[in-house]
Amino acid sequence: MLRVIPRVWSSGFALVVVAIASCTAPTPDSSPTPDSSPILTPDSNPTATPKTLSQADRAAASRLRQLGLEYRSAGEFDAAITALQESVALDPETLSGSVILGWTLHLAGRVAEAEQALQVALKRAPDHIPALNALGIVYLVDSQLDLAISTHERAADLNPDNEIAFYNLSLAYQRVGKFGMAIEKARRATELEPQNPHPWVALAIAHWSFEESAAAREAYQRAIQLDSRYQDSAYLGHLQQAGFSSEQIQLSDRIRQAFDL
Repeated sequence: MLRVIPRVWSSGFALVVVAIASCTAPTPDSSPTPDSSPILTPDSNPTATPKTLSQADRAAASRLRQLGLEYRSAGEFDAAITALQESVALDPETLSGSVILGWTLHLAGRVAEAEQALQVALKRAPDHIPALNALGIVYLVDSQLDLAISTHERAADLNPDNEIAFYNLSLAYQRVGKFGMAIEKARRATELEPQNPHPWVALAIAHWSFEESAAAREAYQRAIQLDSRYQDSAYLGHLQQAGFSSEQIQLSDRIRQAFDL
């Protein structure tokens, strides 16, 4: 799955989750993750290409998308963005192209352009869940928390099994001080993706913020059972790629230290 990132988690994804289906493995709209822990990032779910698009244009756009992904995997973001922009210009109706472009712009730190690319996709299809998930993660990482919440709530309403949305909603609600909501959303994310440690850490910090220390410990222990590296303070920096803010990473470490986990 923001899961998040988002699997945003990433998400954290939160992150994020939650899915655009869950990005537990690289897909056309997700980024390769540095370790075995799934990070919620947007998946594809492309729409059908209109019949008016020629076979040659369709094939060329597909090749450009693949080339863009290859450049992105190699860390060559400028080249990746150029190829993906050409792909979208050639075939604007295939929404996965705009989602891939938006996510790549996000990874390159070009936030305003990422938002624009994803909003273009949503103008064509307002209920396109991968675009909503991706845009919600962009908002979350950019600390536009009200927009992150409204966007992910929309995605969760459209698909109640959208783990990316629930994971990233937990991170966003925790940051705005709505700890009960953060717990509710994180718990749902753990139900949808129980083998991903990120929603368990999100649940731990939500409980801790709500002064439920025993529940925080239980959730964090579950994350450690899934991935023992969460016992290592140095490893927690990895949560930034899952949509956690710096303050949330520090809080995770505080929980770890408090219980000598």
